[in-house]
Amino acid sequence: MFSAVHGRTARKRGALRLATATAVSGLVAAGAIAGAGAAVADTPDQQGQGGATATLQGLEPGSSAYAVITGDNGNKEQVSAGLFRMNVDGGGTLRTYCIDIHNPTQREAQYRETPWSGTSLANNKDAGKIRWILENSYPQKNDLGQLAKDAGVTGKLSNGEAAAATQVAIWRYSDHVKVEAVDKDAQTLADWLFNNAKVVEEPKASLTLDGASVAGKAGQKLGPVTVHTNADKVTVTPSQELQAAGVKIVDKAGKTVSSAANNSQLFFDVPAGAQPGSGSLRLSATTQVPVGRAFASDSKSQTQILAGSSDSTVNAEAKVTWAKQGAIPAVSVKKDCAKGGVDITVTNKGDEAFPVTVGGKTIATVPAGGSKSVLFPVAEDQKYDFTIAGQHFSGVLDCKTAGTGPAPSSKPSPASAGGSSTGTNGGTNLAETGSSSATPMIAGAAVVLVLLGGGAVFFLRKRKTAGQ
Repeated sequence: MFSAVHGRTARKRGALRLATATAVSGLVAAGAIAGAGAAVADTPDQQGQGGATATLQGLEPGSSAYAVITGDNGNKEQVSAGLFRMNVDGGGTLRTYCIDIHNPTQREAQYRETPWSGTSLANNKDAGKIRWILENSYPQKNDLGQLAKDAGVTGKLSNGEAAAATQVAIWRYSDHVKVEAVDKDAQTLADWLFNNAKVVEEPKASLTLDGASVAGKAGQKLGPVTVHTNADKVTVTPSQELQAAGVKIVDKAGKTVSSAANNSQLFFDVPAGAQPGSGSLRLSATTQVPVGRAFASDSKSQTQILAGSSDSTVNAEAKVTWAKQGAIPAVSVKKDCAKGGVDITVTNKGDEAFPVTVGGKTIATVPAGGSKSVLFPVAEDQKYDFTIAGQHFSGVLDCKTAGTGPAPSSKPSPASAGGSSTGTNGGTNLAETGSSSATPMIAGAAVVLVLLGGGAVFFLRKRKTAGQ
């Protein structure tokens, strides 16, 4: 099923959002490239942590109603609360609720399935209660008559009222704000959901990989890459680089495979005579994404949580590097909101030590045959961008919901790069009034200047000219 979530109170991101693709407090860096062959193409952060990627379409018609947020100063803000709809890349539809009330949405923002550890839920002891609400309310429970009866609602609930009530209950746990539904029956349902919620564990990913970055010497089976999925069948496709080098994808017994299932172990069988090189393996499947999975956007559009899924396309990718001698590193990176940074893990399958270099500084040295993990600190709302062993990692650490910024929005604001917009307090339609840091974080991209004053927050967005 789905959920919609929008605007946030006039208290926005407290951290100054300042990001550029060329230098951000030393986070933009060229890492050491191992002498293990050709560089691997750009790699998204959360390597191996695949799943669905989707584009935000906006609120689902008929599945929202009004709620009122009361700020610490007693000021009240009326906002829409309900279900969002997303279109999945490759096919499928998702419905989501917001877990980021202080951050606006952006029209057609790109989202990807993300572990709770990479979102504000990592530091939220009530995260499991949000999943309970999702499982026990609209649209998972679409018999609204029975839902009203369970919650002690005397009147009838519409789809919009049920969605608003669900969103209100979620906001109380995700953002710990004072918020109530305008409709009294919706408020009764919101209170019932909030008061009865129990802690439920995080759902498993629709498709994810263990050991998604491997390395070793030519002439060996490199791996394993272990597949975890709720799909019945996963298609396995080697990259052109692997095919050209004669690298085969095999199972534990050495048999060539073109598909996998849950708990399958895959290996890269590299010919003994292969020249040093690298490549990737793409895994794809069609399945329903589990309710409660988080969806995050590097363009700073508000974080969402899944309320329902159609059959949808999910993907994951594994990387491999091989050589005959020298350092042969396998690198993986993932966001860690609990620690405030990104975890960099390097395993060196070569016969020489490998220096892990970020921002011109060696942050660790991995001995031959060894493995090390190191936390690379990143400030809230800040972009990181670095290359290690020929693999490019970039993203934005978005771990908090509190802050300062424009008023909540019931509609997505533009997420396209370029142009400018101005946010004003008191407005609730960010499609007209603008948004906070709406420019997507892409190479060569944007500087966002935040100006605070007079109780109003203005966000100016502009794209850097080419060549900067």
